[in-house]
Amino acid sequence: MENSPDIIVVGGGGSGLATAVSAAEHGANVLLLEKQPALGGTTGIAVGSFTANGTRLQERNGIKDSPESHEMDSGRFATTDIEARNNNALRKFFLSHSADTLHWLMDMGLSFHGPNPEPPNRVPRMHNVIPGAKAYVATLHARLVNIGGTVRVNSPVQRLLRNDNGAVTGVAVLYKDGKETEFFASRGVVLAAGDYANCPSTISRFKGDRYASIEGINLNAKGDGHRLAESAGAKLLNMDVTYGPELRFVPPPGKTFQQLLPKSGVGARLLGHLLPFIPQFAMNAMISRLLVTWQHPESSLFDDGAILINRKGERFCDETLWPEREIAVAAQPEKECFILLDRSLAERYSQWPKFISTAPKIAYAYVADYLRLRPDIAVQSPSIETVAERHNIPADALHKTIEATNNARTSADLKPFDDLRWTILGPAKAYFTTTEGGAAINQQFQTLDENGRPIPGLYAVGQTGLGGQILWGHGLHIAWAMTSGRLAGRHVAQLRFE
Repeated sequence: MENSPDIIVVGGGGSGLATAVSAAEHGANVLLLEKQPALGGTTGIAVGSFTANGTRLQERNGIKDSPESHEMDSGRFATTDIEARNNNALRKFFLSHSADTLHWLMDMGLSFHGPNPEPPNRVPRMHNVIPGAKAYVATLHARLVNIGGTVRVNSPVQRLLRNDNGAVTGVAVLYKDGKETEFFASRGVVLAAGDYANCPSTISRFKGDRYASIEGINLNAKGDGHRLAESAGAKLLNMDVTYGPELRFVPPPGKTFQQLLPKSGVGARLLGHLLPFIPQFAMNAMISRLLVTWQHPESSLFDDGAILINRKGERFCDETLWPEREIAVAAQPEKECFILLDRSLAERYSQWPKFISTAPKIAYAYVADYLRLRPDIAVQSPSIETVAERHNIPADALHKTIEATNNARTSADLKPFDDLRWTILGPAKAYFTTTEGGAAINQQFQTLDENGRPIPGLYAVGQTGLGGQILWGHGLHIAWAMTSGRLAGRHVAQLRFE
């Protein structure tokens, strides 16, 4: 029955859907609860890279790889002090199962392009789902429904239910009508509720008050799973570690071309088969559009003299200092900023080796790409009044800012701005992309208390159950979401009780 399934999954993003599908495939009666009106979570707004080793696509391209090599390379993305906090055993365990997960997804009908290189990975490991991450959501949801899983949206879990022995037995959901409904799980509750990138109280508690105004890429990432895990006594690890803050341009209005492509079924499979035959210029166009939609502006822009202004036309920080730059952006009107370039800067960032944004070793986006593909955020003109007017920035204030900047540069290494042509890029905001904190878990995905003991009936996957791993670099978070979900769903489904 729906109110007493074998397994309850809290969260309908990538890790939750993977858990639910895997559990249902192994015979469990599964109920998935999602607080939002639609499934997807952070996975649904990602590009969709899946980094793995020993895959069919690698073998097809003559690439030899191993979990040991992948684990070694994964440790090269983060700084030494952050990497020192990684749970090496868990990350190696995860990477040893990543190829099987990718093949599981491919056998469901998902198609991938690649593998693509991403240094410091020594071999290509980044597999990009076609046409984007929403394909994971569509395919897994369809699979879950087809094999009898139950999904309830608009179902925010408020608290965990526990018996007298402390074991987690179910959840309580508070619906919009004010009615609380209890659901009981005979085999376990799996927390798959994403991260806490947009939870100011959690960010402030673990990282510091000065970061509390910075938003998460996913505005719904409120750390619900972490709150529930902690309420049951779970130990939380690496809660001060975040990917970001970093500047990112606001997303384009409406749906992008990529979002309009088929996400599942025959259309998606056909797109996958056709991809190798698509002309390179068309592939380059698609990649360029992704670059100007999802990637962040390079910090070298500010080292070379670009400045940040707010909606009042004022310069408000030293642009070369991280994370003070991002903290200052979050304190501006509407938490927005704009990047101002003069003619010489725009020309410099119009060809290699200077670029506005990049996917390393894959493609680069220059000023012209932004002017062509993102006219909503990019404007160029000989007149400062014209570029200011586009974003309702007062031109007189901007003139004063430029004059003050030039006066300050007379004795510095940076050249004063020329006034022959101006480019403004923005608005941009400061965002946390992901958070690396999560509940402590073992390799059966049981949550662990402060003493390392499993909490009966409670499991965690994805960003909620990172278990102390550091997963920096493209594609590791989605690979972990899918792999942890696949393995946890299978494990909990196969539990047998007296």
